[in-house]
Amino acid sequence: MSLAAHFAELDQWLQQHQALWRAKPFTQPSLAWEADWPELAHWLRQRTLAEAEAAHHSPQQLQAPEPFAALAADSLRLSQLPRWQAELAEHLPEPLYRHIPGRKWQQITHFADVARAGLQRPATRWVDWCAGKGHLGRLLAWQGGQPLVCLEHDAALNQAGAALSQALAVAAQHRQADVLAPSCAEHLTGNDSIVALHACGQLHMTLLQQLVANHCRQLALAPCCYNRIDSECYQPLSSVARAAHLQLSRDDLALPMQETVTAGQRERQQRDRSMAWRLAFDLWQREARGIDSYLPTPSKPPGGTAQGFAGFCRSLTTHHQLHLPAPSDWRQLEARGWQRLAEVRNLELLRGLFRRPLEVWLLLDRALYLQKSGYRVQLGEFCPASLTPRNVLLLAEKQNP
Repeated sequence: MSLAAHFAELDQWLQQHQALWRAKPFTQPSLAWEADWPELAHWLRQRTLAEAEAAHHSPQQLQAPEPFAALAADSLRLSQLPRWQAELAEHLPEPLYRHIPGRKWQQITHFADVARAGLQRPATRWVDWCAGKGHLGRLLAWQGGQPLVCLEHDAALNQAGAALSQALAVAAQHRQADVLAPSCAEHLTGNDSIVALHACGQLHMTLLQQLVANHCRQLALAPCCYNRIDSECYQPLSSVARAAHLQLSRDDLALPMQETVTAGQRERQQRDRSMAWRLAFDLWQREARGIDSYLPTPSKPPGGTAQGFAGFCRSLTTHHQLHLPAPSDWRQLEARGWQRLAEVRNLELLRGLFRRPLEVWLLLDRALYLQKSGYRVQLGEFCPASLTPRNVLLLAEKQNP
């Protein structure tokens, strides 16, 4: 299937089912689609929080009433991408991975190996976009012997990265640069191979535009945080996506980011407690005010969960300048909040079927933009999802340079 045909089918499917993935169980006690599929709604609502957690990463495998299975099959088919295998070097000098957490280092090594293998021509100069200390670019430059330019706005990170590059005798320039500024173009040439691992939203959108404008020869990009953009509504890059049926808000762009694999048990417990207590507060304020509407609440109210459940709820009333009568039973209210959290997490499994398809829609927009601009483009997974859910790599190479 061509990139354009894949995009068109995805666009139609996402448009057709937008009432399902745009529904917000956390802020809406009842969802419009439940009237159409009451059996599915009841089945999801009676499940436990632990059951929801177990299905979070692979909702497509859940044996739920229809139309869940049909949607799951479509989700898998429409989001399928090649899985590239990395051939990792066994022995690398210690300065290459100094101070890098194990999971991040694995992402870097997988990315670097797949990028080198996937790009047809050897790089002339590597440019590490939003480089931090330049770990990714330094690995590529050390392995291939090419010069390296690292673009990073943080002077301390540049200084630390320069020391590591010097220790490895890598010909690297660590330049302090705001990659969002038009002046960043002065750092790029047509012979550059640009790499970026998990550049967020506007950072990688600007990268793509600068790549095309400066006729750079190669790109290896793993995007992240699609919702971190300057505008309230998504502005597609490709003419195909600009003419598409689907119109996306910044809030819509957050859906692919709702899968995480890095949180530890303690962090998950704290997150769940905060969410359950916020949901309990929501029940309380709706009933006490007699107004059935959600009030936005900070994820970490002043005092946090350390102040106890009642104190947590009262801090939210203070935040909203409300004067609510105390509930008859704080413990019962808290229990209702935990029950709501179980329902929310299970109802969100339906939205979860659309996480990856929406991400692939966004990736295809980027790929089609580059293809139209004269690049040969590939999309594929560079590492297992267990290392990072943002495991898709976009490779682009200028044709007939």
